[in-house]
Amino acid sequence: MTLTLHVDGERWRAHLRGTAELYDGIIPVIKGNGYGFGNRALARRADWLGTDTVAVGTYAELVDVLPRFGGDIHVMTPWRPFWADTVRTERMYDPRVVHTVSRVEDLDLLRTEAPEGTRIVVEGETSMARHGVDRHALTSVADNLGRLRLIGFSIHLPLSEDNLAEADSWAAAFEASKLAPAVSGTPVFTVSHLTDREVRTLAERRPGLVVRPRVGTALWLGDRGAFRVTGLVIDSHVVERGERIGYRQRPMPVGGTVLIVSGGTSHGIGLEAPTSASTMKQRATSVAKGGLGAAGLALSPFTVAGKQRWFVEPPHMQASMILVPAGVAVPAVGEEVEVDVRMTTTTFDAVDAP
Repeated sequence: MTLTLHVDGERWRAHLRGTAELYDGIIPVIKGNGYGFGNRALARRADWLGTDTVAVGTYAELVDVLPRFGGDIHVMTPWRPFWADTVRTERMYDPRVVHTVSRVEDLDLLRTEAPEGTRIVVEGETSMARHGVDRHALTSVADNLGRLRLIGFSIHLPLSEDNLAEADSWAAAFEASKLAPAVSGTPVFTVSHLTDREVRTLAERRPGLVVRPRVGTALWLGDRGAFRVTGLVIDSHVVERGERIGYRQRPMPVGGTVLIVSGGTSHGIGLEAPTSASTMKQRATSVAKGGLGAAGLALSPFTVAGKQRWFVEPPHMQASMILVPAGVAVPAVGEEVEVDVRMTTTTFDAVDAP
């Protein structure tokens, strides 16, 4: 099976350099499936960019990033006592790892488990309401640092059009708290989901902080024209209207050709995140898709002769069955067809990145 990510290497590298220059002090985010490229590849690419720090999502991701990136690694998932059951201690407390603290009650055990001088950042609870210390608890954190080394503060913001006000509010709260004097050197303030202009504005407003943006999607996937995805046609069959085929033996609504194309559920094909529809048009589209799904019809991400084609049935683990209506030019076995995928949920068989 070959679901392939094709990368225009020169164009992608130019985009990475341009984005790194745009975001002063950028901290590349490397997590999950590595935005389709794989965490190992992104760790090497971050080293190539010359940044001194990257951010990973979880402690488990250290196994791929630590050997391939020479700088510091900020783990964004907050430290919890049970992570030690799943991650090797020497990796978890590598001197290059920076931990996130989001609960006052974790500090006692972290001080006991971690080597003296282990670096931490404190995360504030933003309107995301995901992780973080309430701003009224910042004093309690400062009083319980002990032998841990505080280097700064961190916030994770929602996907809003204007996050600057909330970021500035948290920066003010941090500077006014007992945490700021507890930092040795200039405090680092790491933020997510700010535009490059907002990052510069925040840095100008808060000269006492080193504002560093964590950037993932805009860095790695900001120029979608730099890559494309293809699936390989591995078989084809002419079918008649009403003929029953596939696992579920559904009758064909029209005659044509069924293509068996590489790319299935193990790659992430046909898997969808919950809808984030917020406008009436988006909701209407979701309702229409739901109605088609109830009727057993689903549009595939595979494009043949310039149009997305329908699934014959839900994708299989490693391949999909696609219906090409009669009268449409059919690609031959061995040819590639274009696939429109969500990069953060797709696993590729091969990455062609010269």
